[in-house]
Amino acid sequence: MRSTTSSRLLCLLLGVFLAVPAWVCAEDARRPKKLIATGWDHVDAARLRENLAEMESRPFDGVVVAVSGRTPEGKGVSLGWAFQKGAWERAWFQESVDILKQCRSNRLTDNFVLLNANPGNVDWFDDDGWADIIDHCRIAAWVAKQGGMKGILFDPEPYAQPHAAFQYAAQPERDKHTFAEYHAQARLRGRQMMQAIAEEYPEITLFCYFMNSVSGFATGNADPVPALSTMGYGLYPPMIDGWLDCAPPTVTFVDGCESAYRYNSVLQYLQSAVKIKGACQELVSQENRAKYRAQVQVSFGMYLDAYWNPEDSPWHIDGLGGSRVDRLRLNTAAALRAADEYVWVYGEKFRWWPTPNGRVNQESWPEALPGCDKALAYARDPVAFARQELAARRQEGRVENLFSNGDFSQAEAALTDGGTVRWAEGRPPAGWNAWQEESSKGVFLWDQAVGDGSARAAGVKNGCFLQSHSVEPGQRYIVTARARTEGHGNTWLRVRWQTADGRWTAEARDHLVFPGPPDGDEWRELIGTVEVPDDAGRLVLLLGVGNQTSPDDTAWFDNVELHRLP
Repeated sequence: MRSTTSSRLLCLLLGVFLAVPAWVCAEDARRPKKLIATGWDHVDAARLRENLAEMESRPFDGVVVAVSGRTPEGKGVSLGWAFQKGAWERAWFQESVDILKQCRSNRLTDNFVLLNANPGNVDWFDDDGWADIIDHCRIAAWVAKQGGMKGILFDPEPYAQPHAAFQYAAQPERDKHTFAEYHAQARLRGRQMMQAIAEEYPEITLFCYFMNSVSGFATGNADPVPALSTMGYGLYPPMIDGWLDCAPPTVTFVDGCESAYRYNSVLQYLQSAVKIKGACQELVSQENRAKYRAQVQVSFGMYLDAYWNPEDSPWHIDGLGGSRVDRLRLNTAAALRAADEYVWVYGEKFRWWPTPNGRVNQESWPEALPGCDKALAYARDPVAFARQELAARRQEGRVENLFSNGDFSQAEAALTDGGTVRWAEGRPPAGWNAWQEESSKGVFLWDQAVGDGSARAAGVKNGCFLQSHSVEPGQRYIVTARARTEGHGNTWLRVRWQTADGRWTAEARDHLVFPGPPDGDEWRELIGTVEVPDDAGRLVLLLGVGNQTSPDDTAWFDNVELHRLP
């Protein structure tokens, strides 16, 4: 472009992708990334049904439901309060199951039944008490299966007396049994618990606010058991090991890594993901480590209150020079990238939907923390957010395309540095340049016969139309275009970066988009979102063309747009 070095670099960067077909009709190979809402505004089955439409408007793929039942005498029974003695009957929860069956949603596809390790008043050596707990877990799996839920949300945290279920020092019979004996007993109970759950729901997802991530400090030892004996959750890893002993390959486990509440950098999420997948295997038996690697997913918790709390709160996330809502977006995006599938969003002080919980303020989260809903939606799926944003802007008549002559309808167009330029015969459309590698002998023209005008490239081995726009670091943009082809060849969209004086920069932050499926008339959409790197001053759009083998192989581009996001 401006130098031989730049041309060679561009050729190299573009050429990597020339073997990719324009479109392959196949199942979407991307790994899904989903946001799960949980917190003090938990719904029960009835409130889920009552507020489903409002809940579907929020930026989540699933919610946690606190299911309750009722005895024939009218006494309420919380399904979540499972770690206690007492026989339950499925019939007590049938009404909730029937309501859940009515709450089918195309948006909230991954909902979970809440199950707490509370009150935790049954000793691990109490066979009769554990027979009740196992049956409670079986009933929870039955409710989840019959109610169309994705699975169980398991919360190991102690919220009630008399003791913490997983702490050796709190066990009533610790004077009779060594930690090693309790360790073996916890593994046995884990096996029994998972056998009951898997028999009822073989494809269940057991989503835990945390698994072995909470005991990571015990790793790195030849024998982690002595270290676990001193920890508040020391009996949790052997119970997880018991889960793995008998879990079929259809069961998915999720380590929610609640300790991520105060993470505020990409590195923290990446380091935790590596530790959960790697070192935390040391806390299960060797025979279960392959199953652990295959079936335990990495997840992270986002604590919304930390983005609202004042600076003197120990639970405070700093904006690091920007707004705290921006930090929420960036941290959630980092968490989703590092996670296998799920990130969960936990809130206490405010609500997403109506709740009878008197500890929760009546303000909604978007009212208390303006823009948090959009920040989460963008982090969850930037392209879906871009489509929704553009649709809203078009409906409101406030669309402003920052690219010059992006619809290729004008014979005269504004230059990016001021002034105007007129189209000349045999040249690309006004306002656009073209580049191709030296061995490519194609043509780049304005095609006035297609639509109201389009950019046409034919016989191109490797090249592009291009235009740049002045930008500032931290700004976000939507880039979109339409493309179609005849004969051989591929099309793509690439965003690159230059400094304000025109030097290439931030090559690792290049953004590449290939066309989606045809939208009914052989045209295919290309759409993406980008964020300007720190040292960039210009956004350069490349409408790429390659793999054309004859002058008859043709590609067209139209409706190329650039929109600034707030």
